[in-house]
Amino acid sequence: METDVRLSAPEPQEVDRGLDVALRPKTLGDFIGQSKIKENLRIFLEAAKGREEACEHVLLYGPPGLGKTSLAHVIANEMGAQIKVTSGPALERVGDLAAILTNLEEGDILFVDEIHRMNRSIEEVLYPAMEDFALDIVIGKGPMARTLRLDLKRFTLIGATTRLSLLSAPLRDRFGVTYHLDFYGVDDMRDILKRSSQLLQIDMSTEALEVIAHRARRTPRIGNRLLKRVRDYAQVIANGNLHADTVHQALSSLEIDTRGLDEADRRTLKSLIEKFEGGPVGLNTLAAATAEEMETLEEVIEPFLLQEGLLLRTPRGRVATDAAYLHLGLKPPERQATIL
Repeated sequence: METDVRLSAPEPQEVDRGLDVALRPKTLGDFIGQSKIKENLRIFLEAAKGREEACEHVLLYGPPGLGKTSLAHVIANEMGAQIKVTSGPALERVGDLAAILTNLEEGDILFVDEIHRMNRSIEEVLYPAMEDFALDIVIGKGPMARTLRLDLKRFTLIGATTRLSLLSAPLRDRFGVTYHLDFYGVDDMRDILKRSSQLLQIDMSTEALEVIAHRARRTPRIGNRLLKRVRDYAQVIANGNLHADTVHQALSSLEIDTRGLDEADRRTLKSLIEKFEGGPVGLNTLAAATAEEMETLEEVIEPFLLQEGLLLRTPRGRVATDAAYLHLGLKPPERQATIL
C-alpha cells in the first residue's frame, strides 16, 4: 500500500523566487547530466586556472531548456569570475556592445544568449574584441572619418544558441571550444528533479519523481515546470498529498500523456492519421488542418515528435509512424512503407 507523502511548508527563502535562479546549479558537481561535456569542461577550466588566465571563448548550442544558461553561470562560478548577461536581440546598436565591453574587468565573462539573433554589424565589432581584445570605433563620417582602437581587459565570451547554422562562419571560428548539449536520459531527469524538489522543499517519493521524469520530454526546464505544477495541484486538490497517484492525476489534468505529449502534439498526429490516412501530407496543408502556424508546427511541435519516432519528414511530406498509431490506440496500416 502506498504511503502518503505530504508537502512540507515552504519558507520564504531565495530558492522559491523562480526556476531561473532557485534551481540553477552553481558548480560542475551540481550540474547533472552531460557527463562528457562536464569532463572536458573540467579539464579546460582547470588548465585556465592553473595558468591564472581567463578561459577561451565558449559556444554552447542545443535545443532550448537543456541548461545552456545554467552551464554559463557554472563556468563563471568555477572560474571565480563576474558574469554579465545579455542577449542577441537586446544588442541593437554598436554602442550597446561597446558600453558593455569597455566596462568588463580582467577575467570577466560576457554571456550572450540567442547569439545567432545578433545584428551583423554588431557581430563584426566582436571579431577584434574576441581575437585581439580591442574595440575599433569609427569616429566621424566621410573623408574625415578615422578609426580609434580601445584596448579591452581580457574577458571570456560565452555564446548560447538554439540555431548553430545561423551563426556566421567567422564568428563560430573565433570560439575556442564548442559544446553541444543533448537531451537527457530518464535517470538524469530523475536526479535533476530530485535535486529541484529538495531545493523547493517538496518531499516526494522516487516513484512520483519517476513519473514526471518520463513525461518531461527529456528537458530539465520542462521537468522543473511540471514539478511546480504538480506541487500546486497537490496543494489545492489533493490536500498536500504528493505520491505517484497524485502526480498521475496532476499531469492528466495538464493533458500530458505517458510519453510527454501535450494536446497540441496529439492533435497534430490525429489530424495526420484521421484526415490524411497517416500521410504523406505537406506542411502547409497540415498547418491548415490543425489551425496552427507552419512555424509553430515546424519549430515547436515537430522536433519532439521526430525525436520520439512518432513522425517522419519525407520528400513527399509528413508521415505518421507505426509508433504514432500505437500510441493513440490505433492499428497501424499494413503497408505504410509503400508511401515513404
